[in-house]
Amino acid sequence: MTVNILGLIPARGGSKAIPRKNVAELAGKPLIAYTCAAALDSQGLTRVILNTDDPEIADVGRACGVDVPFMRPEELAEDDTPILPVIQHALIWLQEQQNFLVDIVVLLQPTSPLRRAEHIDSAIDLLMKSGADTVVSVVAVPHNFNPVSVMHLNLQGNLIPFEAGPTILRRQDKPRVFARNGPAVLAVRRETIECDRLYGNVVLPLEMGRIESLDIDDADDLALAEFWLERLSEK
Repeated sequence: MTVNILGLIPARGGSKAIPRKNVAELAGKPLIAYTCAAALDSQGLTRVILNTDDPEIADVGRACGVDVPFMRPEELAEDDTPILPVIQHALIWLQEQQNFLVDIVVLLQPTSPLRRAEHIDSAIDLLMKSGADTVVSVVAVPHNFNPVSVMHLNLQGNLIPFEAGPTILRRQDKPRVFARNGPAVLAVRRETIECDRLYGNVVLPLEMGRIESLDIDDADDLALAEFWLERLSEK
């Protein structure tokens, strides 16, 4: 039985911190080009599409070799539009217009330029073999940002632990915790999406390193990504 696995790259035209962020230059290429390349290099994806409301971004995606079968409706391209209805619209369009029934969606944010094809394939492999509803990429939280290390100010302005309980000072005694890294990769089954959820009952992590987890939010992140891309290209 064929399993259709869709790589979906969502890329709105609007951006606040970095104007035109998805096509901002990064080491000589548009930012979105790195995600397009990783998706096209993946062995596990059946198909890759770019989902955008912006003609320029669509042209960049096509130049990178990615299909843009439709333009995202304006009502799904607002600043506060959640990603779930964007995915649902894409799945319905592909099924109704092209008779392409998606079994698994792999969401690939274009703001993760250091994510590679092997991360995508590892997420797909984990989802398929485990039977999980969702696999999401994460990065280990540095020990100094661990919840047991975090503090806040009370009403009197005194610094107190964020979590109640004994103070844990030694790094090796702190619980291991993770943060979503964008996420760079989120693989989810169609049935979960049809239940209006991205995270089903069984959610498994795909751990990625700190450098490859870099998520572009502002100009400093863009400069850091360029630094690492240049360093990695020298190896």
